[in-house]
This record gives sequence, C-alpha cells and structure tokens, in this order.
Amino acid sequence: MTVLNKREFLIVATGAAAAAIAGLPSIALGAEKAEMRVAEFLGGATASEGGLSLEMPEIAENGNTVPLTVRVDGEATADRYAESVLILADGNPEPGVATFHFTPLSGTQEASTRMRLAKTQNVIAVAKMNDGSFMRTDNLVKVTIGGCGG
Repeated sequence: MTVLNKREFLIVATGAAAAAIAGLPSIALGAEKAEMRVAEFLGGATASEGGLSLEMPEIAENGNTVPLTVRVDGEATADRYAESVLILADGNPEPGVATFHFTPLSGTQEASTRMRLAKTQNVIAVAKMNDGSFMRTDNLVKVTIGGCGG
C-alpha cells in the first residue's frame, strides 16, 4: 500500500478534481444540444402534448441498453400519419438517438429500439405529422450505472 504525503495527496486530488470538472461542460452541452435539435426539427412551430408516447423503464439498472418504444396514437392513414419521429437523450454528450420515418402504408405508427444513457436524464420524442403539426413528450429515466463510460 502506497502512503502519500500531504503534497502528493494535494497533487493527485487537484488532478482528479480538474478531470471531473473538465467533463461537466460536455454533459451540460448535451441538454443545450438537445433543445437546439428540437428547435431545428420544429422549424419555428410549437409542439403540442398528447398523441405521442414513449414506453421506457422509469429506472434503468444499466444505461448500456435501455429499451424504448415510441408510439403515435391511431393508425397511419393518407389523411393522418407521422412523417418522422425524433428521439433525443438530453444528458448524453451527443443527444441524437434515432429518427423514425413513417408513411400512410405503415399502419401502426410505432418503433422500438434500445439506447445508451450516460446518466439520469430526460428522453425526448418529437413527432412531425403530415399536416405540419408537431407533438412532443418527455420521459425522465433514472440510470443507476451509466452506459457512456459513466
């Protein structure tokens, strides 16, 4: 066992603190990037609540593989369907997760996948409908072991 004197301890502790602080901006930028991506997807429009759902665990024991299902209410028809659904994780260093595209022939407007989550965070889904309207929903997922190196 190595015993550190006071000076060595302070050097090691300062280095560890600097490394921890260096990681904070990238995580903080993840939330900012996510909202920028949502704004870009909306193109100045406003998203309504309801009609779109995310099914995910409330607590993810391991962030390496978190299941999610996104669903737009109702069957896809020529009159009403989701053109695309954007999925973002606002606590990941890079928030983009997936974009799903649908057509009137899709029938059920539903997609499932697995994702990585670095830490406890919001998962955001935004759907663009064929009539130009948008829907949004957010789910908070608590992660006990991070999947992006955390």
